[in-house]
Amino acid sequence: MSNGGLHMQTVKQGVTGDQRQQVIELRRRHSYREVAEKTGLAIGTVKMIVFRSGAFRDNDKHRAMFTLPPIRSSAETLPSVQELPPQQGVTGDKEVDALLWLRAVIATGQAGPISTAMEAAKKIRTPLKELEGRYTNFLRATNPGNPFATFGSIGFADLELLAERSTQDRQSRDEALARFGDDLWLDTEAEAFCIDTLNGLKVSGALGDFDKGQVAERFKNRPDLMPNTLPDCLREIDYWNELYRLRNAVDRDASDGPAEASARDWFVFGLLAEIRPRSKEEALAVFRYMLASQRDDMTESEAIMLNIIG
Repeated sequence: MSNGGLHMQTVKQGVTGDQRQQVIELRRRHSYREVAEKTGLAIGTVKMIVFRSGAFRDNDKHRAMFTLPPIRSSAETLPSVQELPPQQGVTGDKEVDALLWLRAVIATGQAGPISTAMEAAKKIRTPLKELEGRYTNFLRATNPGNPFATFGSIGFADLELLAERSTQDRQSRDEALARFGDDLWLDTEAEAFCIDTLNGLKVSGALGDFDKGQVAERFKNRPDLMPNTLPDCLREIDYWNELYRLRNAVDRDASDGPAEASARDWFVFGLLAEIRPRSKEEALAVFRYMLASQRDDMTESEAIMLNIIG
């Protein structure tokens, strides 16, 4: 036993801090045996360094920061019933104006009024598609020379789609209020972390982006809040998506967060190409995310797919 203990102590003393960091970085892209070959260390030493580092286990501190606040169901946070919009004469066409009002009622997202409006729409004798055409003509006549004027009539007759979207928006607004209350527009702890970490970096280019290399360097200097695994990455990406969804449902013109948070989101997206999956289930989760996201044509996408299938 004493010899074994002495051997472990010798191994521990013989590995430098730089070697440990090299092992951890290599392990993100290579097998244990490949890391051992590249570093000249025994495979048992490589496994010990990786295990003790904790760098390949889900990061609990990261999870705590990149999690939405819980839903509060107290009376103060629940939204009150919204008043119905008044009926107005907009086009001078009574049937078109009636349909405009029904759409406004449906847009409130309230279940009861939506049901009533949908039933009322069935009593309109003129086909709704015909009313959509009359509304298109109204927009064209009142906005001469504007090629975009008639865009407002697209989907005018599709009340079911409007009802579905309005209901979803209403649910998101209610959820936003139940989670954040009056703090919805304040920087979250995660956003404050991003702002603080990237403090002093200058944006450049037509889109006002941060330099990706500098962003990566800054965030990697905060290993305590780095995603260690692919589930960590997907969880954080979902956090940013959900935060945007809730804010966007309340105010579409004020839903974008700080540029530093967007830079963090893209940085974590890039990590999907660097962090190796620990199982087929993790690789499949990333694959499903890529299929469902609108990022499948990004420059990082091919590297991500190669990472999860390689």
